Amino acid sequence: MPIRPATFPRAQGWLRWALVAVPMVAAMPRAADLRTWLLIGFTLALSIPLLWLHDAGVRPLTTAPALALIASTGALWVLHPGSWASVAMFSTTFFVVLKQSTVPIVVAVVLDAGVITTWAARHDLWDDALSTYAVLAVVVLMALNRRARLARVEQTELALARAQTANEEHARAAALAERARIARELHDVLAHSLAGLSLNLQGARLMLVRDGASPDAVAQIERAQTLASEGLAEARKAVAALREDAVGVERAIADLLAAYRLDTGARADLAVEGEPRDLAPAVGTALVRAVQEALANTRKHAARAEVDVTLGYAGGSVELTVADRQGRRPPAAPAAGYGLRGMGERVALLDGRLESGPGEDGWRIHLTVPAA
Repeated sequence: MPIRPATFPRAQGWLRWALVAVPMVAAMPRAADLRTWLLIGFTLALSIPLLWLHDAGVRPLTTAPALALIASTGALWVLHPGSWASVAMFSTTFFVVLKQSTVPIVVAVVLDAGVITTWAARHDLWDDALSTYAVLAVVVLMALNRRARLARVEQTELALARAQTANEEHARAAALAERARIARELHDVLAHSLAGLSLNLQGARLMLVRDGASPDAVAQIERAQTLASEGLAEARKAVAALREDAVGVERAIADLLAAYRLDTGARADLAVEGEPRDLAPAVGTALVRAVQEALANTRKHAARAEVDVTLGYAGGSVELTVADRQGRRPPAAPAAGYGLRGMGERVALLDGRLESGPGEDGWRIHLTVPAA
């Protein structure tokens, strides 16, 4: 599976990292034994994921490293109570409460309380312990407040996205209704008129042949009848085109991903590579059905997993890649389901190629079909 390169850390990432790294660097002059140096090095190594905590494509700080970071900074603070290691411990606790589930939060708070108690008992600082517990409570409350605010923002964005989707659907329905009205008018007026004209020309040709008219006159009537028949065929094609809900492949896939985002709340992005072009109906149907089946499997086997879809136009072929980000390598499927079988049969009919299977952090489907 292709691995996306990590982007340059954002300003927030540098701030999160600095809240851990700077206290470690400040503690280096006081490091008089190997144990202190090991704790500093271990903490600096664990702080690196904080740079990309919120960036897509890089897994966020998981539970075990987060708790280990709290434990290492707390141990360093107990060994050197005058250092800034407590800043690193409390800042890490803030991000754990902000991003982790209930159990890691409880474990982190209990771990912090144990560190504070050990610190007070080791250095006989019980008078300062109460104020330190208060600092811990403030940090936790600030993180919970921030978490609630982010949840409200996400709900607002989701509501706006749903409203926008509803407005687009209403506009699309209105456009389809107008197209249907035009198609009816075209069919009732133009198609009927051309059909009547063609029948009248056929009768006129037969009458001319019966009455022994000149070949030139008969040829003129036949040419007029041919033009009328061709015009009738074109009118029928125009009516069919107006009645069809013709949607481009990119738009159809984008609609499927939008529905997935609204349904699961997870990220689902489409990337188009190369110059888009008009595709044969069978090719477009195969691509859209492949994305539809892949999203259905993701909903079934990896709920709320992030999804990346890449549609690439290259030469005479089109490549489609659908990859979900489960955060782990999924087990291999014992046998292909009917959905994957149908997808493979549809691709085979187009002389294409289908590959599907587990990747490093999720399931991946890749197919290549001729563009024509």
